[in-house]
Amino acid sequence: MVDIYTDGACSGNPGPGGWAWAIEDGDSASGGENPSTNQRMELFAVLDAVRNNDGAVHIYSDSTYVVKCFNDKWYSGWIRRGWKNSSGKPVANRDIWEPLIDIYLDRKDEIEFTWVKGHSGNPMNEVVDQMAVAAVKRD
Repeated sequence: MVDIYTDGACSGNPGPGGWAWAIEDGDSASGGENPSTNQRMELFAVLDAVRNNDGAVHIYSDSTYVVKCFNDKWYSGWIRRGWKNSSGKPVANRDIWEPLIDIYLDRKDEIEFTWVKGHSGNPMNEVVDQMAVAAVKRD
């Protein structure tokens, strides 16, 4: 199983955004979107990571929004309710969630999610944070 760290950043919310993912001593990628939100960038980092890494992956994210969707199966209710959240409102960022959840459902036995506390000294979380912030400024 490959460990992949992901992060998103935004300058303003909404504002210019950046995302990044990295494998220790391995591949990495980053990019951005303007305008964007922090949550969109957190999600896009994961989507790009799973699209570009076949096989078993362990995603580490400091976004409870991302991790809880999969570990607490929020996506099941969204799909059952026609992409509405528990309040009956449309699921935000569906354009990213939908392909990400499709990939997850196809590879459910190969993708794990773990939450890591951001800005707490985790070296790889710091790396992807710096990459995402740089992408905000670059893209």
